[in-house]
This record gives sequence, structure tokens and C-alpha cells, in this order.
Amino acid sequence: MARNKHPEKTVNLVLDVAFRLFLEKGYEHTSIQDIINQLGGLSKGAIYHHFKSKEDILVAVMERMTVESNQMLAAIRDRSDLSGKEKLKTIFRESISRLVQDDIFTVAPDFQNNPKLLFGLLHDTIDNAAPNYILPIIRQGISDGSIQTDYPEQLAELILLVANVWMNPMIFDSSEDESYRKFMVFRQMMQGFGLDIVDSKMMERLIELTSIYQKSRQ
Repeated sequence: MARNKHPEKTVNLVLDVAFRLFLEKGYEHTSIQDIINQLGGLSKGAIYHHFKSKEDILVAVMERMTVESNQMLAAIRDRSDLSGKEKLKTIFRESISRLVQDDIFTVAPDFQNNPKLLFGLLHDTIDNAAPNYILPIIRQGISDGSIQTDYPEQLAELILLVANVWMNPMIFDSSEDESYRKFMVFRQMMQGFGLDIVDSKMMERLIELTSIYQKSRQ
């Protein structure tokens, strides 16, 4: 069988094929053999040299998507024309509006049965996104007077844990009604902090993504 002599090209080929199959068939309905069949002659050993399991492939696919997300977060964080509060609102609007979210919610597996993926999300939220992107914005907001808190680190973590985990229908298999109710609680919580940063359009988009996820599970 033909082998790709360039490891990076092999990895990218596997991820490209896997991502396409996850979109077409859903993660749960895609097997390692399905991926192998689309690799143009690469052997099963070539895959297992880089990935131990289908779950590892999914983690790598999601990490590749995260790179784009982080670039968006950094661009908003570094803008000089917005207050801290305005940056938070912009991040929520841009994050939920990105078309790639449709793909993410389509390929997503059952997080409860994929602990490695869930741990990766929690790890990225607490150790990367909160301190590197949200915390600097909150500190700016404290300086410019648009955000009031004595606990910026904890507020940064709380906002992302609620938004990325508690409100995430992929983790708790939420229905559209459940997603709506969680969003309304999140909105009230943010308003309690003086942060009116989420609106009805964002709520409608969350419901749309919830619907996409639920359809992918059928």
C-alpha cells in the first residue's frame, strides 16, 4: 500500500477525511475503517502511528477548530476602539455567530461518553481561554470603568464555564427549551454583574445550534 512519507501531511489527510465523514455521517456513526477507506491506500498502521483511537482523531479535529477560535478571541482582545464591556459582548456575538459552529455542533459526539474531549474542553477553558483572552478584557474593563468586580480571575472563569460548559447542549444533551431557559438565567446573571452583553439574537442562535446538534444525534 502507498504510504505518505511526510507525517504532517498524513495527519492533515486523516483529519480532513475524518472531519468530512463526521459531518456526513456523524461522529458516532463513523468508524476507523470508514476513515481508512477514504485515505487513498494508507494503511491502518499509518493512522495508529499518529492516533490511538477515533476519539483521539476527534480531539485533534476539534483542536484544529480551536486555533481559529483563539485567533478571533485575540483579535477582539487587542482592539483599541472598544471598552472592556464592549469587547465581551463582541466576543459572545462573534463566537456564537461563526458558521464553523454549525460544523462543530454537527460533528460533536456525546461528551458524557467521551471524557477525553470533555476534559480537553475544561482544560482549554480554565487554562487557556479564561486567562489569556477573557481576563485581560475584564482587567481593561475595570480600568475603563465599564466592568466592576473585585475578583477578575474568578469572573473570567465563571463566564466561560457557564457559557462553554453549563449552557453547552453538546454536554448535557439539552433540548431547545432547556437551552432557552439556561440562556435566560445566564443573561440575568450577567445583568447582575452589570454586564448586559447577551441579547435575543444570541439566544436565537443558541437555539439554532441546539437544533443542529439534536438532529445530528438522530
